[in-house]
Order: sequence, then structure tokens, then C-alpha cells
Amino acid sequence: MGQMASTRRAFLTGSVLRENSSYYPPGVTDESVGNCTGCSNCVDACPTKIISLRDRIPTVDFQVGECTFCGECSARCPERVFPPEPATSFAHHAVIADSCLALNFVDCQACRDACPTTAIRFKPRLGGPFVPVLDTDPCTGCGACISVCPTQSITMTANRMEVAHA
Repeated sequence: MGQMASTRRAFLTGSVLRENSSYYPPGVTDESVGNCTGCSNCVDACPTKIISLRDRIPTVDFQVGECTFCGECSARCPERVFPPEPATSFAHHAVIADSCLALNFVDCQACRDACPTTAIRFKPRLGGPFVPVLDTDPCTGCGACISVCPTQSITMTANRMEVAHA
């Protein structure tokens, strides 16, 4: 039933079903995750229950909820998987797809209401509901906007590093 419901939703909203992308917990890198033994201490410690082990590697599922950057996962890890100081953001930020209800003249501001840093704001549009505008600077990539989006129109993309020109 769950797959049929999401397929029906995808059909009705025009969105494409996409597999959940995997994200490491905050501060974990491709290099440091190699130190993980799969003990699941970080999974047990996460108060929002968004961390799970996938092939003995800790991953975050933003469909479940958001990361509050509490540092409990890091504090409970017996290995050198997390940085010494708890991370305060991810290396990605939210992106709002064209399938967003507000962009399609349906009033919805669920993502704005869930965003703890007010990175998602809404601006007026002539003849329709307000439209979302994402400011990537305050976006921590916490994922609070993802689980509340009724059309699954919010994903994450890697932050770009700016290169200084001499």
C-alpha cells in the first residue's frame, strides 16, 4: 500500500519517485566514516531518530525528521568518525524543485514553518500564493523542511566552495 500511495502521489503531483539519497551524520566525511565499526551507538543516541546504519555505515534519513545538531551522536561514538567538536551544519543545503505546491499556485508554506534558521522565506506573487525563496547562507542542511513537504519537492545539494581569484 505504501508504494502504491507514493506512486499515486508522484503521478498526481507530477514528481518523479527518487531513491532516498544517503547523507552521513553531521561532520562525518568519506574519510572518517572508514573508522566506523557499525556499533550503532550514534543510532541509539540520536534524539530525532534520523540516523540508521546502512551496510554498517551511519546515514541520515531526512524523511524521518531533522538534525538538531545536538552532538549526541558524536558524544556516543567510540571511534574517530565524528569531528572533535560537534558540527553545526552539513556540507549541503536545501533545494526546492518546480513540483513545489506554492510554485504551482497551491498555498503551502510547510517548509518555512519548519525551518529553524528561517532560510526559507516566501515572497508575494501577483495573482497567486506566495512563493518560496531559499537563502543558502543560513541553511544548515538540517533537513527540517524535507519531512514536512507534502510533495517531496525539497532535496539537498552540496555546498559550493567559492574560489578566490588572485
